[in-house]
Amino acid sequence: MYKGKPLVRSGNVLYYGSMKDRYVCRLEIKSTKKVKDMDVADKVAVQLMLTDPAMQSRKQIVKNSEKSGLYLAMDIADAWLTRALAK
Repeated sequence: MYKGKPLVRSGNVLYYGSMKDRYVCRLEIKSTKKVKDMDVADKVAVQLMLTDPAMQSRKQIVKNSEKSGLYLAMDIADAWLTRALAK
């Protein structure tokens, strides 16, 4: 959970939000960097997507962006998802 919404990770892809809602954010870690002895996300692609399974995958994407660092990516994902679900 992150800010009251589900956060699920599978490999380098994170899904933020509930699949029961109309929108969900997909975050894909494109590259990592070493900080001391840990791998930390460097470039992260963020996509706001519709959860309608009947739509083609390309048409599901409403917004997309690339951010440096997971913190900035989660910040924009939360803003986009909150606004989209408020409509």
